[in-house]
Amino acid sequence: MSLNVEKLKSYPRLQSGDKTSVVIDHCQICGRGDLKSVIFMGYLPPVNEMRSIGAVPHEQPSYPLGLLVCTHCELVQLGLSIAPRLLFPASYPYTSGTTRILRENFADLYRQSSEYVGLKPDDLVIDVGSNDGTLLSNFAKGHKVLGIEPTDVGQIARDRGIDTLQRYFSPEVAREVRQKYGPAKVVTCANCFAHIEDVHPIAEGIVEMMADDGVFISESHYLIGLLDSMQYDTVYHEHLRYYSLHSLKNLLEMHGLEVIHAVHIPTHGGSIRVYAAKKGARPVRDSVANMLASEPTGAEMENRLEAFARDVTLTKLALLKILSEVKSAGKNVCGISAPSRASTLVSYIGLDGGMVDFVGEIKGSLKIGKYMPGTIIPVVDEQRVFDDQPDYALILSWHIAKELMPKLKARGFKGKFIVPLPHAQIID
Repeated sequence: MSLNVEKLKSYPRLQSGDKTSVVIDHCQICGRGDLKSVIFMGYLPPVNEMRSIGAVPHEQPSYPLGLLVCTHCELVQLGLSIAPRLLFPASYPYTSGTTRILRENFADLYRQSSEYVGLKPDDLVIDVGSNDGTLLSNFAKGHKVLGIEPTDVGQIARDRGIDTLQRYFSPEVAREVRQKYGPAKVVTCANCFAHIEDVHPIAEGIVEMMADDGVFISESHYLIGLLDSMQYDTVYHEHLRYYSLHSLKNLLEMHGLEVIHAVHIPTHGGSIRVYAAKKGARPVRDSVANMLASEPTGAEMENRLEAFARDVTLTKLALLKILSEVKSAGKNVCGISAPSRASTLVSYIGLDGGMVDFVGEIKGSLKIGKYMPGTIIPVVDEQRVFDDQPDYALILSWHIAKELMPKLKARGFKGKFIVPLPHAQIID
Protein backbone atom coordinates (compact mmCIF):
# COMPACT_ATOMS: atom_id res chain seq x y z
CA MET A 1 0.00 0.00 0.00
CA SER A 2 1.54 3.31 -1.06
CA LEU A 3 1.13 6.61 0.72
CA ASN A 4 -0.90 9.15 -1.23
CA VAL A 5 0.95 12.13 0.24
CA GLU A 6 -0.59 14.81 -1.97
CA LYS A 7 -4.11 13.57 -1.28
CA LEU A 8 -3.55 13.59 2.47
CA LYS A 9 -2.12 17.12 2.32
CA SER A 10 -5.31 18.34 0.68
CA TYR A 11 -7.41 17.63 3.77
CA PRO A 12 -7.85 20.18 6.59
CA ARG A 13 -5.01 20.12 9.12
CA LEU A 14 -6.00 20.96 12.66
CA GLN A 15 -3.36 22.86 14.63
CA SER A 16 -3.47 24.48 18.06
CA GLY A 17 -5.05 27.90 17.76
CA ASP A 18 -7.07 26.88 14.68
CA LYS A 19 -10.64 25.55 14.57
CA THR A 20 -11.96 23.61 17.53
CA SER A 21 -12.83 20.62 15.35
CA VAL A 22 -12.47 19.27 11.82
CA VAL A 23 -14.56 16.60 10.13
CA ILE A 24 -12.46 13.66 8.92
CA ASP A 25 -14.09 12.31 5.78
CA HIS A 26 -11.09 10.23 4.68
CA CYS A 27 -9.14 7.29 6.06
CA GLN A 28 -6.39 8.53 8.35
CA ILE A 29 -4.01 5.88 7.02
CA CYS A 30 -4.64 5.37 3.30
CA GLY A 31 -6.38 8.69 2.58
CA ARG A 32 -9.36 7.16 0.79
CA GLY A 33 -12.91 8.37 1.26
CA ASP A 34 -14.54 4.93 1.40
CA LEU A 35 -15.75 5.24 5.00
CA LYS A 36 -18.73 3.37 6.42
CA SER A 37 -20.48 4.12 9.71
CA VAL A 38 -20.11 1.48 12.43
CA ILE A 39 -21.92 3.15 15.34
CA PHE A 40 -22.94 6.65 16.44
CA MET A 41 -22.82 7.27 20.20
CA GLY A 42 -24.25 10.77 20.43
CA TYR A 43 -22.65 14.04 21.50
CA LEU A 44 -20.03 13.82 24.25
CA PRO A 45 -17.89 16.44 26.02
CA PRO A 46 -14.11 15.98 26.01
CA VAL A 47 -13.32 13.41 28.70
CA ASN A 48 -10.78 15.65 30.44
CA GLU A 49 -12.99 18.74 30.55
CA MET A 50 -13.78 18.49 34.27
CA ARG A 51 -15.26 21.45 36.14
CA SER A 52 -14.64 22.13 39.83
CA ILE A 53 -17.25 20.94 42.32
CA GLY A 54 -19.52 23.84 43.22
CA ALA A 55 -19.04 25.66 39.94
CA VAL A 56 -22.31 26.91 38.49
CA PRO A 57 -23.17 24.83 35.41
CA HIS A 58 -22.46 26.74 32.24
CA GLU A 59 -21.96 26.07 28.57
CA GLN A 60 -19.78 23.05 27.95
CA PRO A 61 -19.18 21.97 24.36
CA SER A 62 -20.00 18.45 23.23
CA TYR A 63 -18.96 16.85 19.97
CA PRO A 64 -20.36 13.99 17.88
CA LEU A 65 -18.80 10.61 18.56
CA GLY A 66 -19.05 7.92 15.95
CA LEU A 67 -16.94 5.05 14.67
CA LEU A 68 -16.21 4.67 10.96
CA VAL A 69 -14.41 1.92 9.10
CA CYS A 70 -12.35 2.30 5.94
CA THR A 71 -13.62 -0.25 3.44
CA HIS A 72 -10.21 -0.28 1.78
CA CYS A 73 -7.66 -0.81 4.57
CA GLU A 74 -10.13 -1.60 7.40
CA LEU A 75 -8.89 1.07 9.81
CA VAL A 76 -11.56 1.90 12.38
CA GLN A 77 -11.48 5.57 13.30
CA LEU A 78 -13.42 8.61 14.45
CA GLY A 79 -14.98 11.02 11.98
CA LEU A 80 -14.02 14.15 13.90
CA SER A 81 -10.75 15.60 15.15
CA ILE A 82 -10.86 18.01 18.09
CA ALA A 83 -8.08 20.54 18.70
CA PRO A 84 -5.36 19.10 20.97
CA ARG A 85 -5.53 22.15 23.21
CA LEU A 86 -9.09 21.07 24.13
CA LEU A 87 -8.37 17.36 24.53
CA PHE A 88 -5.02 17.77 26.28
CA PRO A 89 -5.17 21.04 28.20
CA ALA A 90 -2.24 22.16 30.34
CA SER A 91 -4.29 21.03 33.36
CA TYR A 92 -4.63 17.49 31.91
CA PRO A 93 -5.73 15.40 34.94
CA TYR A 94 -4.48 11.95 33.90
CA THR A 95 -1.31 10.54 35.42
CA SER A 96 -0.19 7.02 34.48
CA GLY A 97 1.68 6.50 37.74
CA THR A 98 -1.54 6.23 39.76
CA THR A 99 -2.57 3.02 37.95
CA ARG A 100 -0.95 -0.18 39.22
CA ILE A 101 -1.59 -2.15 36.02
CA LEU A 102 0.17 0.56 33.98
CA ARG A 103 3.13 0.66 36.36
CA GLU A 104 3.52 -3.09 36.11
CA ASN A 105 3.03 -2.99 32.34
CA PHE A 106 5.76 -0.39 31.86
CA ALA A 107 8.12 -2.40 34.06
CA ASP A 108 7.38 -5.41 31.82
CA LEU A 109 7.98 -3.30 28.72
CA TYR A 110 11.39 -2.37 30.09
CA ARG A 111 12.35 -5.97 30.85
CA GLN A 112 11.08 -7.29 27.54
CA SER A 113 12.51 -4.57 25.32
CA SER A 114 15.89 -4.45 27.09
CA GLU A 115 16.44 -8.10 26.31
CA TYR A 116 14.88 -8.04 22.86
CA VAL A 117 16.58 -4.88 21.61
CA GLY A 118 19.85 -5.47 23.44
CA LEU A 119 20.02 -2.10 25.19
CA LYS A 120 23.40 -0.83 26.36
CA PRO A 121 24.08 1.81 29.05
CA ASP A 122 24.79 4.62 26.59
CA ASP A 123 21.69 3.97 24.47
CA LEU A 124 19.05 6.68 24.30
CA VAL A 125 15.38 5.91 24.97
CA ILE A 126 12.73 8.48 23.99
CA ASP A 127 9.09 8.33 25.04
CA VAL A 128 6.60 10.34 22.99
CA GLY A 129 3.64 11.35 25.16
CA SER A 130 5.64 10.58 28.29
CA ASN A 131 3.06 11.86 30.80
CA ASP A 132 4.48 11.77 34.35
CA GLY A 133 7.54 9.74 33.35
CA THR A 134 6.33 6.41 34.75
CA LEU A 135 7.45 4.46 31.67
CA LEU A 136 10.84 6.16 31.43
CA SER A 137 11.52 5.76 35.15
CA ASN A 138 12.26 2.11 34.38
CA PHE A 139 14.80 2.93 31.66
CA ALA A 140 16.31 5.84 33.60
CA LYS A 141 18.01 3.44 35.98
CA GLY A 142 20.57 2.43 33.37
CA HIS A 143 20.10 4.40 30.16
CA LYS A 144 19.81 7.93 28.81
CA VAL A 145 16.17 8.98 28.57
CA LEU A 146 14.09 11.82 27.20
CA GLY A 147 10.36 12.40 27.52
CA ILE A 148 8.26 14.52 25.16
CA GLU A 149 5.03 15.66 26.83
CA PRO A 150 2.86 18.70 25.96
CA THR A 151 0.99 19.08 29.26
CA ASP A 152 1.97 20.28 32.73
CA VAL A 153 2.04 16.65 33.89
CA GLY A 154 5.55 16.63 32.41
CA GLN A 155 6.69 18.68 35.40
CA ILE A 156 6.04 15.65 37.60
CA ALA A 157 8.55 13.74 35.49
CA ARG A 158 11.11 16.55 35.71
CA ASP A 159 10.68 16.59 39.48
CA ARG A 160 11.61 12.90 39.38
CA GLY A 161 14.79 13.70 37.49
CA ILE A 162 13.57 12.62 34.05
CA ASP A 163 14.55 15.02 31.29
CA THR A 164 11.28 16.07 29.64
CA LEU A 165 10.59 18.39 26.72
CA GLN A 166 7.20 20.09 27.11
CA ARG A 167 6.16 20.32 23.46
CA TYR A 168 3.55 18.88 21.11
CA PHE A 169 5.41 16.29 19.06
CA SER A 170 6.04 17.01 15.36
CA PRO A 171 8.70 16.30 12.70
CA GLU A 172 10.27 19.67 13.57
CA VAL A 173 10.56 18.69 17.23
CA ALA A 174 11.99 15.31 16.16
CA ARG A 175 14.74 16.98 14.14
CA GLU A 176 15.59 19.25 17.06
CA VAL A 177 15.75 16.26 19.39
CA ARG A 178 18.00 14.25 17.07
CA GLN A 179 20.36 17.18 16.61
CA LYS A 180 20.66 17.75 20.36
CA TYR A 181 20.52 14.20 21.74
CA GLY A 182 21.55 12.00 18.83
CA PRO A 183 19.72 8.92 17.47
CA ALA A 184 17.56 6.81 19.77
CA LYS A 185 17.92 3.06 20.14
CA VAL A 186 14.32 2.85 21.36
CA VAL A 187 11.38 5.20 20.76
CA THR A 188 8.22 4.40 22.68
CA CYS A 189 4.71 5.73 22.24
CA ALA A 190 2.42 4.13 24.80
CA ASN A 191 -1.32 4.80 24.66
CA CYS A 192 -0.99 7.86 22.46
CA PHE A 193 0.03 6.62 18.99
CA ALA A 194 -3.69 6.29 18.26
CA HIS A 195 -4.43 9.68 19.82
CA ILE A 196 -2.21 12.13 17.99
CA GLU A 197 -3.81 13.70 14.93
CA ASP A 198 -2.06 13.79 11.54
CA VAL A 199 -0.49 10.40 12.17
CA HIS A 200 1.79 10.44 9.11
CA PRO A 201 3.88 13.42 10.27
CA ILE A 202 4.07 11.74 13.69
CA ALA A 203 5.36 8.52 12.13
CA GLU A 204 7.80 10.59 10.08
CA GLY A 205 9.09 12.23 13.25
CA ILE A 206 9.50 8.90 15.03
CA VAL A 207 11.55 7.50 12.15
CA GLU A 208 13.66 10.68 12.19
CA MET A 209 14.68 10.05 15.81
CA MET A 210 15.46 6.33 15.39
CA ALA A 211 18.97 4.93 14.97
CA ASP A 212 19.47 2.68 11.94
CA ASP A 213 19.09 -0.37 14.19
CA GLY A 214 16.58 1.38 16.46
CA VAL A 215 13.22 -0.01 17.45
CA PHE A 216 9.87 1.76 17.72
CA ILE A 217 7.54 0.32 20.37
CA SER A 218 3.89 1.34 20.37
CA GLU A 219 1.12 0.34 22.74
CA SER A 220 -2.48 0.91 21.67
CA HIS A 221 -5.98 -0.26 22.43
CA TYR A 222 -6.54 -3.35 20.30
CA LEU A 223 -9.52 -3.20 17.97
CA ILE A 224 -10.21 -6.93 18.09
CA GLY A 225 -10.18 -6.96 21.89
CA LEU A 226 -12.44 -3.91 21.94
CA LEU A 227 -14.99 -5.73 19.79
CA ASP A 228 -14.74 -9.07 21.58
CA SER A 229 -15.24 -7.65 25.08
CA MET A 230 -17.70 -4.85 24.28
CA GLN A 231 -15.36 -2.05 25.28
CA TYR A 232 -17.29 0.75 23.62
CA ASP A 233 -16.35 2.96 26.55
CA THR A 234 -12.78 3.16 25.20
CA VAL A 235 -14.21 5.15 22.30
CA TYR A 236 -13.77 8.86 22.96
CA HIS A 237 -12.39 11.89 21.16
CA GLU A 238 -8.78 11.38 22.24
CA HIS A 239 -8.70 8.05 20.43
CA LEU A 240 -8.76 8.93 16.76
CA ARG A 241 -7.80 5.46 15.52
CA TYR A 242 -8.49 1.89 16.67
CA TYR A 243 -5.78 -0.37 15.31
CA SER A 244 -5.86 -3.97 14.31
CA LEU A 245 -2.39 -5.31 13.58
CA HIS A 246 -3.31 -5.26 9.89
CA SER A 247 -4.07 -1.53 9.86
CA LEU A 248 -1.08 -0.66 12.06
CA LYS A 249 1.20 -2.71 9.82
CA ASN A 250 -0.07 -0.81 6.77
CA LEU A 251 0.65 2.52 8.44
CA LEU A 252 4.18 1.63 9.53
CA GLU A 253 5.11 0.17 6.15
CA MET A 254 4.26 3.50 4.51
CA HIS A 255 7.16 4.97 6.48
CA GLY A 256 9.75 2.28 5.81
CA LEU A 257 9.12 0.36 9.02
CA GLU A 258 8.17 -3.28 9.36
CA VAL A 259 6.50 -4.96 12.29
CA ILE A 260 9.00 -7.38 13.84
CA HIS A 261 7.15 -8.51 16.99
CA ALA A 262 3.65 -8.17 18.45
CA VAL A 263 2.22 -9.22 21.80
CA HIS A 264 -1.05 -8.86 23.67
CA ILE A 265 -0.89 -6.88 26.92
CA PRO A 266 -3.57 -6.42 29.62
CA THR A 267 -3.61 -2.62 29.90
CA HIS A 268 -6.92 -0.78 29.37
CA GLY A 269 -8.74 -4.08 29.20
CA GLY A 270 -6.77 -5.34 26.21
CA SER A 271 -4.03 -3.69 24.13
CA ILE A 272 -1.18 -4.67 21.84
CA ARG A 273 2.50 -3.90 22.10
CA VAL A 274 4.05 -3.72 18.65
CA TYR A 275 7.75 -3.56 17.83
CA ALA A 276 8.83 -2.09 14.50
CA ALA A 277 12.22 -1.46 12.91
CA LYS A 278 13.53 -0.04 9.66
CA LYS A 279 12.89 -2.57 6.92
CA GLY A 280 15.46 -5.35 6.95
CA ALA A 281 17.23 -4.09 10.07
CA ARG A 282 15.99 -6.85 12.39
CA PRO A 283 14.45 -10.32 12.02
CA VAL A 284 10.67 -10.71 12.07
CA ARG A 285 9.28 -13.01 14.75
CA ASP A 286 6.52 -15.57 14.24
CA SER A 287 4.29 -13.59 16.60
CA VAL A 288 3.52 -11.17 13.76
CA ALA A 289 2.15 -13.77 11.35
CA ASN A 290 0.27 -15.51 14.15
CA MET A 291 -1.56 -12.36 15.24
CA LEU A 292 -2.34 -11.34 11.67
CA ALA A 293 -3.80 -14.78 10.96
CA SER A 294 -6.08 -14.53 14.01
CA GLU A 295 -7.71 -11.24 12.96
CA PRO A 296 -11.00 -11.06 11.05
CA THR A 297 -10.84 -9.33 7.67
CA GLY A 298 -13.15 -8.66 4.76
CA ALA A 299 -16.72 -9.90 5.18
CA GLU A 300 -15.86 -11.46 8.54
CA MET A 301 -14.77 -8.05 9.88
CA GLU A 302 -17.86 -6.37 8.44
CA ASN A 303 -20.13 -8.87 10.22
CA ARG A 304 -18.17 -8.46 13.45
CA LEU A 305 -18.61 -4.68 13.39
CA GLU A 306 -22.35 -4.97 12.74
CA ALA A 307 -22.75 -7.37 15.67
CA PHE A 308 -20.76 -5.01 17.90
CA ALA A 309 -23.04 -2.05 17.13
CA ARG A 310 -26.14 -4.12 17.86
CA ASP A 311 -24.73 -5.46 21.14
CA VAL A 312 -23.70 -2.00 22.36
CA THR A 313 -27.34 -0.88 22.23
CA LEU A 314 -28.45 -3.97 24.14
CA THR A 315 -25.87 -3.44 26.91
CA LYS A 316 -27.06 0.16 27.33
CA LEU A 317 -30.66 -0.95 27.75
CA ALA A 318 -29.65 -3.67 30.22
CA LEU A 319 -27.74 -1.25 32.45
CA LEU A 320 -30.57 1.28 32.41
CA LYS A 321 -32.99 -1.48 33.43
CA ILE A 322 -30.83 -2.39 36.43
CA LEU A 323 -30.46 1.22 37.52
CA SER A 324 -34.20 1.86 37.08
CA GLU A 325 -35.07 -1.04 39.36
CA VAL A 326 -32.43 -0.10 41.95
CA LYS A 327 -33.45 3.55 42.12
CA SER A 328 -37.17 2.69 42.12
CA ALA A 329 -36.47 0.67 45.26
CA GLY A 330 -34.99 3.79 46.89
CA LYS A 331 -31.41 2.55 46.91
CA ASN A 332 -28.26 4.68 46.69
CA VAL A 333 -25.60 4.19 44.01
CA CYS A 334 -22.02 5.42 43.87
CA GLY A 335 -19.47 5.05 41.11
CA ILE A 336 -16.05 3.46 41.52
CA SER A 337 -13.12 5.23 39.82
CA ALA A 338 -13.16 7.88 37.11
CA PRO A 339 -10.94 6.78 34.21
CA SER A 340 -11.39 8.61 30.92
CA ARG A 341 -13.41 5.71 29.58
CA ALA A 342 -15.97 6.26 32.35
CA SER A 343 -16.90 9.57 30.76
CA THR A 344 -17.99 7.78 27.59
CA LEU A 345 -20.11 5.32 29.54
CA VAL A 346 -21.68 8.06 31.68
CA SER A 347 -22.52 10.22 28.66
CA TYR A 348 -23.70 7.44 26.36
CA ILE A 349 -25.91 5.83 28.99
CA GLY A 350 -27.17 9.25 30.15
CA LEU A 351 -26.19 8.93 33.82
CA ASP A 352 -26.69 11.95 36.07
CA GLY A 353 -26.67 12.93 39.73
CA GLY A 354 -30.07 11.37 40.25
CA MET A 355 -28.72 7.96 39.28
CA VAL A 356 -25.19 8.13 40.71
CA ASP A 357 -24.57 10.11 43.90
CA PHE A 358 -20.79 10.43 43.54
CA VAL A 359 -17.74 8.71 42.08
CA GLY A 360 -14.95 7.56 44.39
CA GLU A 361 -11.44 8.00 43.03
CA ILE A 362 -8.07 6.86 44.37
CA LYS A 363 -6.40 9.22 46.84
CA GLY A 364 -4.07 11.69 45.10
CA SER A 365 -5.94 11.67 41.78
CA LEU A 366 -6.09 15.06 40.07
CA LYS A 367 -9.74 14.33 39.28
CA ILE A 368 -10.87 14.60 42.90
CA GLY A 369 -12.79 17.82 43.46
CA LYS A 370 -14.15 17.85 39.90
CA TYR A 371 -17.41 16.88 38.25
CA MET A 372 -17.63 14.04 35.76
CA PRO A 373 -17.60 15.68 32.30
CA GLY A 374 -20.99 16.99 31.22
CA THR A 375 -22.61 16.25 34.60
CA ILE A 376 -22.69 17.43 38.19
CA ILE A 377 -21.72 14.00 39.53
CA PRO A 378 -18.85 14.82 41.94
CA VAL A 379 -15.57 12.91 41.98
CA VAL A 380 -14.41 12.51 45.59
CA ASP A 381 -11.84 10.65 47.64
CA GLU A 382 -12.83 6.98 47.61
CA GLN A 383 -12.90 6.96 51.43
CA ARG A 384 -16.45 8.29 51.12
CA VAL A 385 -17.49 4.92 49.70
CA PHE A 386 -16.68 3.31 53.04
CA ASP A 387 -18.00 6.20 55.14
CA ASP A 388 -21.39 6.51 53.38
CA GLN A 389 -21.86 2.81 52.56
CA PRO A 390 -24.16 3.22 49.51
CA ASP A 391 -26.29 0.22 48.62
CA TYR A 392 -24.65 -0.30 45.24
CA ALA A 393 -21.29 0.54 43.68
CA LEU A 394 -21.20 0.94 39.89
CA ILE A 395 -17.74 -0.23 38.77
CA LEU A 396 -16.79 2.27 36.07
CA SER A 397 -13.36 0.62 35.71
CA TRP A 398 -15.23 -2.57 34.94
CA HIS A 399 -12.32 -4.07 32.99
CA ILE A 400 -10.55 -4.59 36.34
CA ALA A 401 -13.71 -5.36 38.33
CA LYS A 402 -12.43 -8.78 39.42
CA GLU A 403 -9.48 -7.05 41.03
CA LEU A 404 -11.40 -4.12 42.52
CA MET A 405 -14.39 -5.87 44.10
CA PRO A 406 -12.52 -8.06 46.62
CA LYS A 407 -10.33 -5.11 47.58
CA LEU A 408 -13.37 -2.94 48.25
CA LYS A 409 -14.98 -5.71 50.31
CA ALA A 410 -11.76 -6.19 52.27
CA ARG A 411 -11.73 -2.49 53.08
CA GLY A 412 -15.24 -2.67 54.50
CA PHE A 413 -17.72 -1.97 51.68
CA LYS A 414 -20.95 -3.81 52.52
CA GLY A 415 -23.05 -3.14 49.43
CA LYS A 416 -23.52 -4.87 46.10
CA PHE A 417 -21.73 -4.20 42.83
CA ILE A 418 -23.08 -3.26 39.43
CA VAL A 419 -20.72 -4.25 36.62
CA PRO A 420 -21.86 -2.48 33.42
CA LEU A 421 -19.91 -4.39 30.78
CA PRO A 422 -19.47 -6.59 28.86
CA HIS A 423 -22.92 -7.63 30.16
CA ALA A 424 -24.66 -5.53 32.81
CA GLN A 425 -25.07 -7.51 36.03
CA ILE A 426 -25.39 -7.21 39.81
CA ILE A 427 -22.79 -9.02 41.91
CA ASP A 428 -23.10 -9.48 45.69
